[in-house]
Amino acid sequence: MKLTSTNILLLVIRLILAYAFFSAGLMKLQDISANADWFQSVGIPVPTLNTYLSAGIEIAGAVFLFIGLWVRWTSVFLIFIMLVAIFTVHIGNGFSAKNDGFEINLYYIILLLVLLLYGYGKYSLDTLFVQNKNITNNF
Repeated sequence: MKLTSTNILLLVIRLILAYAFFSAGLMKLQDISANADWFQSVGIPVPTLNTYLSAGIEIAGAVFLFIGLWVRWTSVFLIFIMLVAIFTVHIGNGFSAKNDGFEINLYYIILLLVLLLYGYGKYSLDTLFVQNKNITNNF
């Protein structure tokens, strides 16, 4: 198992991202109609469906990150959401977040890549399941 400081860092990254994606998903769900109209205005096809999909992926992803379940797969889905956001909304505004650029999305992608590459850490349900699988396979 990895060093304790690495495990704590992976937990902190998961919790920060969980908070961010839960907030974003919840905001979309609070006014589906307005968000669907906005999605349509930036050229996202089937805007109502995509509003529900993106909100659902963000909220489910936040829950999975929070509890540490399916962290690598969750990271892949959330990276996809961030790439769509960058290329449909933010890229034309440049890098800076103060100009609604892609800066924050890029930071999220970098943190998600850390989870994708280094895993979920000791403090996660994924670790619990892996340990139980190893115990079961030893019998």
